[in-house]
Amino acid sequence: MSSSPTPPVTATPSSTGSCTCRELYLPESWTVDRDRCRDAGIPEEIEFATKPRLAMAILARAVDAKIPFAWVTADETYGQVKYPRVWLEEHDLAYVLATRRNNDVLAPGHGFGRADELVAALPARAWRRLSCADGAHGPRRYDWARVPIRIAWRPGRGHWLLARRSIADPTEIAYYVCSGPRHATLTELARVAGTRWATEECFHQAKTDAGLDHDQARHYRAWYAHITLSMLAHAWLTVARANAAKGARIPATVS
Repeated sequence: MSSSPTPPVTATPSSTGSCTCRELYLPESWTVDRDRCRDAGIPEEIEFATKPRLAMAILARAVDAKIPFAWVTADETYGQVKYPRVWLEEHDLAYVLATRRNNDVLAPGHGFGRADELVAALPARAWRRLSCADGAHGPRRYDWARVPIRIAWRPGRGHWLLARRSIADPTEIAYYVCSGPRHATLTELARVAGTRWATEECFHQAKTDAGLDHDQARHYRAWYAHITLSMLAHAWLTVARANAAKGARIPATVS
């Protein structure tokens, strides 16, 4: 077992955000080999779970712990399958999840259609140029558009197919399925989609500064111990940096 970007990890993407939870993804080739699992200290009750299932378990803990968050966002590993979206809506959690271009969506007045075909049919006036986040070289600007999809499950909620188009190469388009407050604006959806860069930066800092991926664990508990301590160290560094930015003195030792 080794640490890598593949295990589901949640993070709060902001200038003071940090990783908040983690789960070890075990391929089915591992979970069906019980002798191998016993040698690695993996409990008997651990069964194969897809990455979206693990992410749902992590989010359930966040909800139970009353960790405040307004939106959930993730790459298409989590957005291209239906059951995570159903679970999020059952728990009244807003989301912007990347999906495949050939994902079928239901658009009122159009019926089922591919995401890329629905977006290709949009008139030029449907697109707006917006910055979704600040990058190393300034605002990250793209052209954005959205299409209402489905029928809202809950009063006051809306569902959209969101598209992000490159300015330099208009054929480069990313797609997202979204659910959230009916009054959510295109600017808000674009901002949420853009927080994935901050999340990736959070992971990068945790790896660089706290050794999140600097291990070769041979035991189940050892993996969790390493990841948990790395996340704790990264959280401490994040708080220390935030305090330093405010002019507070950073302690030389932790007591």
